[in-house]
Amino acid sequence: MASVFPACSGSASLFQGTNFFPFAAKGSPLHLKTPLSAKCVASLGTEISVPPAVDTFWLWLKEEDISRNEVVLQVPKRLWINPDAVAASEIGKVCSGLKPWLAVALFLIRERSNDDSLWKHYFSILPKETGSTIYWSEEELSELQGTQLLSTTLSVKEYVKSEFRRLEEEIILPNRKLFPSPITIDDFFWAFGILRSRAISRLCNENLVVIPFADLINHSASVTTEDHAYEIKGAAGLFSWDYLFSLRSPLSLKAEDQVFIQYDLNKSNVKLALDYGFIEPNSDRNAYTLTLQISESDPFFGDKLDIAESNGFGETAYFDIFYNLPLPPGLLPYLRLVALGGTDAFL
Repeated sequence: MASVFPACSGSASLFQGTNFFPFAAKGSPLHLKTPLSAKCVASLGTEISVPPAVDTFWLWLKEEDISRNEVVLQVPKRLWINPDAVAASEIGKVCSGLKPWLAVALFLIRERSNDDSLWKHYFSILPKETGSTIYWSEEELSELQGTQLLSTTLSVKEYVKSEFRRLEEEIILPNRKLFPSPITIDDFFWAFGILRSRAISRLCNENLVVIPFADLINHSASVTTEDHAYEIKGAAGLFSWDYLFSLRSPLSLKAEDQVFIQYDLNKSNVKLALDYGFIEPNSDRNAYTLTLQISESDPFFGDKLDIAESNGFGETAYFDIFYNLPLPPGLLPYLRLVALGGTDAFL
C-alpha cells in the first residue's frame, strides 16, 4: 500500500520534479487519461500503450499481487484541496461567498504560482490542459457539427468565460495584493479543467475535493462499481492521526498491473468527453441530455422553484435519456412542474 505523507522520507521520491512522470501527449508532464482527438477517438475498451516511465510509476505503487478491495493508497486530509483548504488560506475571506468550485479554482491558480506552496511538486506534474473538448481548436470543434457535444462544449466555454469576468471584477482586481500574479482566462480554463477531470464528490461530507496523487488513477470500463473511495481515521505520519482518503482496488490485479477505478457509472459519453477527454465504446453510455428550466417569466416562478429545490432540483435540471432504458427518475414530475399553468397551478 502507498501512503502519502509530507513529513515522511517516502514523500521526497514521490513529489520531486517531473522526470519521474513524463507523458508524451502534447508535451504534458503527466496526464494519464486517454485523450479524445478529433482525428482518432480513443476508446478505453481497448489496450492502451503506456510509456515505460509510467509503467515504472505503477510498479512503484504496487510490486505484488493486489486482492480485490485491498487498500492501495491513503492520503491524509491535510493534503486535500477543498473549500476548507481555501478557507484556511490567505484568500479565504475574499472567497467565502463564492460557489465552492470557484473558490477552489482561484486557490489552484494562486497556489500553482506560489513557490512555497505545500502542493508545489504536485502542481508541477499536472497537465497544462486535459483532453476535454473545451480545449479543442475551432478546426477540431468543426468536426463535431450537428452533435450535442458541440453545443454543450460551446455553452460550457461561455459559462466559464462569464464566471471569470465576474470573478475578475469582484474578487481578483479589487484584491491585487492577494493575487500579485496576473490571472488570465487561460489560467481559469486550466483550473476548471483540472476540477472537472480530477475532483471527486463521493466522500462523506465532501462535495468537492481534489486528492493529490489519488487523482492520477485512471478509469477503466471494466470496473463496474464506484465503491472504491473511503474517508477513514488513521495514522497520518509517525506520531500523528488524521482523516485519510483511502483507495481500494475494485479488481484483483497481478504485480505490475495498473490500478484502475470507475469515474462515474452514470455519465454519458458526452459528459465523459467534456470532463475527461475520452469516451467508452459501450453503447449504454450514448445518451441525449434533456435540459429543462423553470422560466423566470412564469407567474408561479417562486413557488415552482421552491417545489423543485425541496425535491433536489433547481431552476434548471438536466436528464440523460438512454436508448432502450426507462426515463430518468424525476424527469416527468419536473416536466409537469415546468408546464403547470392556469388553474392546474393550484393543484
